[in-house]
Amino acid sequence: MRLGLHVSIAGHIYESITRAEVLGCNTMQIFSRDPRQWRRERLSLEDIEEFRRRRQKSKITPVFVHIPYLMNLASPYSVLYRDSIRAYIDDILESELLGADYIVTHMGSHKKSGEQKGLKRFILALNKILERTKKSKVVILLENTSGSGSWLGYKFEHQRQIIDGVEQKNRIGICFDTCHGYAAGYDLATAEGLNQAINQLDEIVGLNRLKLIHLNDTKDRLSSHRDRHEHIGKGKIGLEGFRHIVNERRLKDTAFILETPKDAEDADKLNLAVVRKLPIS
Repeated sequence: MRLGLHVSIAGHIYESITRAEVLGCNTMQIFSRDPRQWRRERLSLEDIEEFRRRRQKSKITPVFVHIPYLMNLASPYSVLYRDSIRAYIDDILESELLGADYIVTHMGSHKKSGEQKGLKRFILALNKILERTKKSKVVILLENTSGSGSWLGYKFEHQRQIIDGVEQKNRIGICFDTCHGYAAGYDLATAEGLNQAINQLDEIVGLNRLKLIHLNDTKDRLSSHRDRHEHIGKGKIGLEGFRHIVNERRLKDTAFILETPKDAEDADKLNLAVVRKLPIS
């Protein structure tokens, strides 16, 4: 089982590898920079080399980099749209230097311009980004959303439309967030609901494209469209729901990353311990 966390890069980015190791992770996710600000400076060559050295020594794989929140490739506003494309290209190239395997991205908000217009803008942007980074091996994972506001990605048909419109299809995969999925209406709290969700994902997108599951419980009811993460087993999906998820044979080759609340010093350790007890040998 590939199990890890979203790990802090405080201090130096390479310290995230050590933090993941200490917690016994064999996969991990990071932001490569402050997720709430535009890039101020690039990573130093020394930091990049040390990150790669520690990663190789640790045997942590795969490594996921989450795109910052500011970017919006579905935006109808030309300045933000252009800046997002430029920043996205920079982040892919930097992730390549770090030796990261995947970049995880939300699919953006159409800002009430309409879903189809937003999806077309996203596809156009993604094709530009992929062309500008065509030598990169980094794969882009489209993450589902809870369906709040004007956010795209709350149903698998959105991911399918993007994949169909992208020219370099081999560089596109899927990340499924359990909190977002439950909030969007996929009943992951039951074995039947999980089976239906996986069947839909397979039929519409293809399970071969699923590379990552963000394993998060949720504070809110089914179809709430609210994105509020909760500790594993403490929310509406519940312990039995997660037991079904981690023991689902069709997900055995998928990496699991926790993005649960960090509201206590030992929160990550406790959530990892809960998940590690769930697999049935």
